[in-house]
Amino acid sequence: MKRFCLAAFILLSLSIGQVFAFDLDETIDDDIRKSYNSSKLVKDTNTEELDSLPPLPDKLKNEKKINTKNTTSSLNNVSVNRPKTNSSFTSPPVKTISAGNIKIPKGTSVNVVNSSKISDWQKAGTTVKFTSKTGINNKKFTIPANTVFTGEILESHQPQITCNGGLVVIRIRSMSYKGETVSINAYVTRANGKNIFFNDIKGQRTYLKTVWKKGNWGRSIFNRMLTLTVNLGGDGSTILLTPFPFLYGTLCLGLNTLTSPICAFFNKGGHVSIPAGSAFRIKLLDDAYID
Repeated sequence: MKRFCLAAFILLSLSIGQVFAFDLDETIDDDIRKSYNSSKLVKDTNTEELDSLPPLPDKLKNEKKINTKNTTSSLNNVSVNRPKTNSSFTSPPVKTISAGNIKIPKGTSVNVVNSSKISDWQKAGTTVKFTSKTGINNKKFTIPANTVFTGEILESHQPQITCNGGLVVIRIRSMSYKGETVSINAYVTRANGKNIFFNDIKGQRTYLKTVWKKGNWGRSIFNRMLTLTVNLGGDGSTILLTPFPFLYGTLCLGLNTLTSPICAFFNKGGHVSIPAGSAFRIKLLDDAYID
């Protein structure tokens, strides 16, 4: 009987311990559920979900700050080595490139002929070419015959009123030398056998010529009336009429002389028209360099 009571007591004690253990385990699970949301512990970590997680310990926060500072400092070091750009960058001024070891000094003149007709009908920007018929043999440089010089028309206009003639302005830009194009800066000093001043090839200014031409009518009438006056004076019956033709001719001559300068003012001058093969002379404005 004592053994039975002892066995029953032991069994009863074990059963009470198990019940207490089960209750203790359920209490711990309840605390964990209150502190952590198991649905948040997934691989998809969105910003809203991360914000709802419990805060990190202070030690981990400090380590994160240190890593952030190191990353920022390394990025700054990399940016220092990058080339700096200037937002207000301006292109450098264009400079004349001098090529070659032999200098042709400015002021050198070359006699050439034009390869095509030049006139004031041609517009600005038209290309014109010249060819040297004779070469230049100098101690320091040589320009052979048949060297081609290329230029352009900078300005042109046709004849204007006040008997102003046409205009053509030419600037020589390059020459062909031993198969290469050499940049030069030259202008025209002589065209078609006439000296050119200020690089302006001008058409004939015809004001005085036009004034004289406009006065032909008055002089013609005056000469006819003078002849008639002489004839009338030779005949005794008509001598009384001699003053009238003379006065009429004089009046026409005077009026025509006064009006001819005004009429000439509204006339135009001559055209610039230079045929191909005409003699020109060009002169260097700047030094040129060749090999």
